[in-house]
Amino acid sequence: MSYGQGGPQSQWDPWKPNSQQPWTSGDDGRTPDWAALAEASETRNKRRRLFFIGGGALATLAIGTAVAMAVVSANGSDEANKPTSSLPATDLPSASTTPSFAPTSAPPPLDPKEFVASKAKDTAPNGPDLLFPGTQLTMGSAVYKKGPKADSTTCTTGVQGTLPKVLTANDCTRLMRITYTKGTIAVTVGVAVFDTEAQALKVKSQADKQSIVKALTGGDVKTFCDGAICRSTTNSYGRYAYFTITGFTDGKDVTTKDTAVFAAGDDLAEFTFQRIRQRGEAQASAAAAN
Repeated sequence: MSYGQGGPQSQWDPWKPNSQQPWTSGDDGRTPDWAALAEASETRNKRRRLFFIGGGALATLAIGTAVAMAVVSANGSDEANKPTSSLPATDLPSASTTPSFAPTSAPPPLDPKEFVASKAKDTAPNGPDLLFPGTQLTMGSAVYKKGPKADSTTCTTGVQGTLPKVLTANDCTRLMRITYTKGTIAVTVGVAVFDTEAQALKVKSQADKQSIVKALTGGDVKTFCDGAICRSTTNSYGRYAYFTITGFTDGKDVTTKDTAVFAAGDDLAEFTFQRIRQRGEAQASAAAAN
């Protein structure tokens, strides 16, 4: 260490409080050491920059730590971020569950056949003109002209062969007959009425090839099936047994080649079935409305 005038001098440290400045404040006439002052200022500025850089890094680190802690805290405590398996179970409706409905009070539909199956329920007015209304019948492309009619409580007068015995054994109460024509083809339909369906079914099962309804003629309808071979059918529905006999009004025999005769007999048998069923439907509708 060198000692100059005025006593020992200490090295100036800009960061040390009360350190000796490189100049004196008195009038000693000496010039300030400008080079030393510039070097000291540069040193001070560098230290400030280092401080600011270091402080910024510490602040960034502190913010990052805080964010990380917040994320960890959220992941560790928030119920919403738990996996689905850890969530509490809830009762959800099953898609396969069949909905239930309260029973309705609507009654089941009435069976039309019940109203033509017994005398007790089949109480509507009846007769040849009611069962076979109009003056002609159209079935598909075939048109049949309505002819004579007959109605009797003595069933045996309108039948022949083995049929009188069958009707009598099963207590037939009424026999209605009606004839339709198409050209030289004539069909007579016979409808036998019984008190119960069981009686009509017995007639159907007991009738044979000789159980024949009599052809009904008169007016414009010439005699047919009087000694000639004709085609006949037997069937029943409800308490009604119905029969057909079909032949030629010119006296010819019916053969298996006469398809028009078979078609005419089938049309009238089908129409008879429909009319008896419609009778049951009408009475069923009336009963349901009351």
